[in-house]
Amino acid sequence: MSFRIAVSGAAADAVRSTVPALVADLVASGITAQDGALWGPAAEEEATKRLGWTEAVAVSRTLVPEIEQLRAELEAAGVTHIALAGMGGSSLAPEVITRTAGVELTVLDSTEPGQVRAALADRLAETALVVSSKSGSTVETDSQRRVYEQAFRDAGIDPVSRIVIVTDPGSPLDESARAAGYRVFNADPDVGGRYSALTAFGLVPSGLAGVDIAEILDEAESIELPLAVDTEENPGLVLGAAIAATSPRRDKLAIVADGTHIVGFADWAEQLIAESTGKEGTGILPVVLETSAPELNAGLADVQVVRVVDDAGTELFAADGTDEIRVSGTLGAQLLVWEYATAVAGRILGINPFDQPDVESAKIAARGLLDARPEPTPAAFVEAGIEVRGTPEVIGASSDLASAIEVLLEELPADGYLSVQAYVDRVAHPELEQLRARLAAKSGRPVTFGWGPRFLHSTGQFHKGGPAVGVFLQITQAVAEDLSIPDRPFTFGELIAAQASGDSSVLAEHGRPVLTLTLTDPATDLAALFDAIG
Repeated sequence: MSFRIAVSGAAADAVRSTVPALVADLVASGITAQDGALWGPAAEEEATKRLGWTEAVAVSRTLVPEIEQLRAELEAAGVTHIALAGMGGSSLAPEVITRTAGVELTVLDSTEPGQVRAALADRLAETALVVSSKSGSTVETDSQRRVYEQAFRDAGIDPVSRIVIVTDPGSPLDESARAAGYRVFNADPDVGGRYSALTAFGLVPSGLAGVDIAEILDEAESIELPLAVDTEENPGLVLGAAIAATSPRRDKLAIVADGTHIVGFADWAEQLIAESTGKEGTGILPVVLETSAPELNAGLADVQVVRVVDDAGTELFAADGTDEIRVSGTLGAQLLVWEYATAVAGRILGINPFDQPDVESAKIAARGLLDARPEPTPAAFVEAGIEVRGTPEVIGASSDLASAIEVLLEELPADGYLSVQAYVDRVAHPELEQLRARLAAKSGRPVTFGWGPRFLHSTGQFHKGGPAVGVFLQITQAVAEDLSIPDRPFTFGELIAAQASGDSSVLAEHGRPVLTLTLTDPATDLAALFDAIG
């Protein structure tokens, strides 16, 4: 089999107690038959329209020759570099597919002006851009498309020859792109973005970049039958029960890449699980960890560990009896199994795994700020070039940068977590990710790390709709050189500032403690930030 799973401890108990009922209720075959009633009457209408991913392998087969032909045409025209404008599932799936295959793909899932400018300056004459959006209304993707169109024109290149559109049939983007003469690939409208890895959204940019996408589909096809049958060995049922049915429930899922050939898988799984389950005050919080993470040594009672390995044999379990889930398999098989498992987890939790009711709130807040253009909230204080702001319970008890961080951590409940959200150029400052491990060691609690604004399309749903046990460290940066967005009344700098401010305001409205640190000069301020954490 192209996928293996082994469980121990509480996860094994959950599988033994839960899977027989899932089999008796015909859950696996029901998912494959696209039975939206599996998640209850309130979810049935939405779920029925969001199960097309179960047929993605067959539907996507017809795309392969078309993608390969376009790749050959682009190569003949001198295109050697593919860039992708997309957010959430539209970017995370192609990222893991291309990284695992060792194929270059520039993923532009940021509105930070320096990062956008760097992408535009990277081999523009040899670049084709894939624009991926179900509707085309995603503000980040629309802005990226506009600035690339202008850059191509300024370089004497017809954008029609260099921009490829992936969108739902009949969407506003579909209609406008076809009218303008762009090459368009339509995806299945009955597939939500986070379940779209094996659709045009995952395959078009990956295939144009040079991945053998037929092989990815073959890998997924090899696991389709085991996922569709109602047996206690069904890997989707076993994994879904292991991550969602522990008693007492471990609602934080540490995902560790432990020697696997798959690169970046946890980031894709993080979005799938968090956005699918984090709602109605419940959910599973994925925490992407390195193998030596402090949380793994602490043995936290509310954390379940899943290791993505290249051999999931039971003989690999720790001698001390640590509760773990181990999964192994080809990338295509992993993608499909985790989609099934997440749908199963939604049934176990009693929620609709196909909606995202709290994602829109941050978008609305950001749009309101872009329209109103209020003056920035004055900083409570500035230390070492870092402007400090936050909710009253954090700032009111803070006297300097170090104490502000201490107060935020003191707000952590016993079952809580810290979310670090960096609205910063991740290409220029990748060292910011080191904050996660430092803060986990300091707090003794799980810590997530997300680059803004891309996490808004991922864990952003969980932070607002999941259990109210999170505290939030938001890191932004002052814009050194802004970048305009053609035919828009705001710039990239104004957009990312509104996205950060809008999200912090929504978190505050939900009663979440927020500390916002603005770096006025990241090159020098980061040292002070790391020193303040200790």
